[in-house]
Amino acid sequence: MVSYYELLEVRDDASIQEIKKAFRERAKRLHPDIAGEDAAEQMRKLLAAYKTLSDSNRRFEYDRIYSRFAGKFRGKSHFDYRAFLRERKDDPASQAKLVFFELLHLEEARALSIWKEQGALSFPMEKYMDREDWMDCSFILAEELSKQGDYYEAFMLLTRLIREERRLPYFRHFAIDVENFLMELVRLRLRKAVDGETYLECLDSLLDLGFPQRNVGKLFKRFHDTA
Repeated sequence: MVSYYELLEVRDDASIQEIKKAFRERAKRLHPDIAGEDAAEQMRKLLAAYKTLSDSNRRFEYDRIYSRFAGKFRGKSHFDYRAFLRERKDDPASQAKLVFFELLHLEEARALSIWKEQGALSFPMEKYMDREDWMDCSFILAEELSKQGDYYEAFMLLTRLIREERRLPYFRHFAIDVENFLMELVRLRLRKAVDGETYLECLDSLLDLGFPQRNVGKLFKRFHDTA
């Protein structure tokens, strides 16, 4: 399993300056004039790893998630976990874990495809994964869904996460980032992706989750002003 640090060819205690330098050097090697057009996918992964490791908060979360995930396979270096899961297409537990595996290894398109094949929002991944893995996987999945323009699906995953976080804290200091992500999604993107009735239901969900009435009220007002 290749980590973001291995992609950038740096130690896991590398400084920000070392990470930036490593990214520049690797990016030069992957330039199309040198590596050819086939390097585009490698460059995309390299950039994703750099964006995460150059942000202290996201790096902290990545380290926490990956160390726990990789710890499950210490001493099994010859075990092809991806192949093992892929062979079990009829096992929802294996497919849930495969979604998480692909997301952690920057195979986002594969992860989204598997998730949708399993039923998308109706796929109860929380039944098949450890609570911590499910919450981490759901957040990363919501990020990728948002990037693909699947804003409603991202919204639904984030509201489920926040509800669970309120019930029993897990993200803790990172929870505010999850909430900010949700609010930004609703404020800037969701309205164009759903019909008016669905959008109002989403705003009601924010109130049910305890988001400030003042902030949600502004969104209600903007909706009615433009309706």
